Amino acid sequence: MHVLKQMIRQPTALFGVIVVTLVIGLAIAAPWIAPFSPDEQMFDGLSLEGAPLPPGGPYLLGTDTLGRDLFSRLLFGARTSLIIGLVANSIAVAIGLLVGIVAGYLRGLPGNILMRFTDLMMAFPALLLAIVLAALLKPSLWIVAMVIALVNWVQVARIVYTETRGLVERDFIMAERSLGAGHMRVLFMHILPHLMPTAIVWGTLGIATTVLLEATLSFLGVGVQPPQPSWGNIIFESQSYFQAAPWLVFIPGAIILLTALSFNLVGDALRDILDPTQRGRG
Repeated sequence: MHVLKQMIRQPTALFGVIVVTLVIGLAIAAPWIAPFSPDEQMFDGLSLEGAPLPPGGPYLLGTDTLGRDLFSRLLFGARTSLIIGLVANSIAVAIGLLVGIVAGYLRGLPGNILMRFTDLMMAFPALLLAIVLAALLKPSLWIVAMVIALVNWVQVARIVYTETRGLVERDFIMAERSLGAGHMRVLFMHILPHLMPTAIVWGTLGIATTVLLEATLSFLGVGVQPPQPSWGNIIFESQSYFQAAPWLVFIPGAIILLTALSFNLVGDALRDILDPTQRGRG
């Protein structure tokens, strides 16, 4: 409740919370509020010349190149993009926490090996690595989520490693060890709780990056495959109609931008609230 009250007092954070809540709510309620099936090709969904219909009339946001209702596809595309964003980012944060805690706590040779592997993964461009992995595997919703998780954990691991190294040297950890506490007790009872604010902040900020990366992969044709809608492949399918039907590109693009911005605003607010070193900074 304290965190929620602090976020409500910040206009930008409140805006982010409202947008994120709205997007998640629409995605969950998509089967009930979508006026049409996302894959249904309407008999009157194209003009006499075979072009997509503009926004208005029975089709709130117009139709796509196959005569399908764009509003319905965006609603179901939100489900796909958010599922990938939440699943992929949760896995990435979990992997980053595990690698960072183990490397920072053990130090020595095991810690150096883990961190050098992390540095090696950071050296690869994330988008290029994701494209290669997605091309090698058969693209699907869960494969795309796994691929994104495998390229997004390194930043979390680096941050967690640095914080763990500092926590290990703290007096209360050394006192706990001197009393005979085992490694598992120190890790789970004392170190991990101090890292949870970092995990929460990165978990929120990472969703924006994950949604953008999913949209990029789908736009490039190696992400979620049609006919399953996602915001990225909606733009991919409509790119050839950019001039004739610009709403097919601008509307999903604006939604992706707004969603990513909102998650970033929420993540920034959580960082300011949960991280004591950020308090009082303008």
